[in-house]
Amino acid sequence: MAEDLKQMYKTIMDDRFPPKMEIAFIDGDNRQTLFYEKVDWVIEGVRKGLRYGENPGQEAALYKLVNGNLVLGDAQTIAPGRYLASDVELLQSGKHPGKTNLTDADNALNILRYLTEKPTVVIVKHNNPCGAAQSDISMADAYHKAYMADRVAAFGGCIAVNRVLDRETAEAVSRQYAEVVVAPEYEEGALEILAARKNLRVIRIKNIERLQTFAGERVVDFKSLIDGGLIAQWSFVPQARDVKDFTLAECEYQGKRYKINRPPTPAELEDIRFGWLLEAGVTSNSVLYVKDGISVGIGTGEQDRVGVAQIARDKAYRKLEDRYCFEEFGISFNDLTDADKRSDIEDRVRTQRGGLIGATMVSDAFFPFRDGVDVGLREGISAVVHPGGSQNDYVSIEACNEYGAAMVFTGQRSFKH
Repeated sequence: MAEDLKQMYKTIMDDRFPPKMEIAFIDGDNRQTLFYEKVDWVIEGVRKGLRYGENPGQEAALYKLVNGNLVLGDAQTIAPGRYLASDVELLQSGKHPGKTNLTDADNALNILRYLTEKPTVVIVKHNNPCGAAQSDISMADAYHKAYMADRVAAFGGCIAVNRVLDRETAEAVSRQYAEVVVAPEYEEGALEILAARKNLRVIRIKNIERLQTFAGERVVDFKSLIDGGLIAQWSFVPQARDVKDFTLAECEYQGKRYKINRPPTPAELEDIRFGWLLEAGVTSNSVLYVKDGISVGIGTGEQDRVGVAQIARDKAYRKLEDRYCFEEFGISFNDLTDADKRSDIEDRVRTQRGGLIGATMVSDAFFPFRDGVDVGLREGISAVVHPGGSQNDYVSIEACNEYGAAMVFTGQRSFKH
């Protein structure tokens, strides 16, 4: 039985999806058609499509847009031929990609397209970022920060970078277990280093060099329903993409005007921008914390906002404990049995409040009550960014004023389901 279960993950699906697909939008005599072709790769002399879908046993196919352009109102789809995750170049495959490998890569690029100004790494697991970081120093530095932000969750993840992947970064990647690494190009010698990981899918997407040209552009996002129905929507585009786009928190309640007392510092604004753009790739309900261009704790997919704020806080504590343990003893905190050493690490992390002192708190929707904001404020966060628009915005503003924290609004919700 155990061997049968293992074999399940080795089974390659021969999908029976057709080689071409057309989707037409029709309004009277006006017909706009999008034309797609199925993507496959030649691996060890055999032409193969997707390994399987979300789970073994689910046939799946990848299609790329090859012709057509949909225009609705003042929005239009990305032009055919400008490919990212739908037309990847496999430099090393081991196992050829499955659906989750490509959707993880796609969500990483969805985040990276707004963070092109410096070396940036996003590590995605189950279509959510588990670690993300920017660096003014090098790609290797950005990777180390992103990896150590959540070393445990990064196991088997998708690593995406927005610069040439150099040998130093390749060495660091090769010491970990990852499923996928995605870069616009690889420095000479980097591929040989990565080849030590036989099952690592090494992907080159040259258009990553021009990711900034994808910022603000849309595609049609389809959601299939249980009965075969479809919901079609334009993909999400964050409106606040520069520090100048965030507004100081202010509202009126029962004839009284409430304003945030302290504006964010330039450093806080940078974290506000980084955190909000990272938020666009996190499943809702979500709250996350960032500091100095690094994710500290990411809470995803919860039903209540105060609960997800607590989960992100708790993750920040656990991840910092694991980081200190790994840096000092080379093992996971969960594997550390020495009671004195465990106590010392726990005391340090408590003193530093999980690394949350001076961090920025990010929420994809407004805080309906102050209890959510209070979770972060009690840990020492210094800034908050959220859409605003709640009838109770005034209580969150008052909470931040009590702690001397800054708060800004985006004026736009960032749900992702």
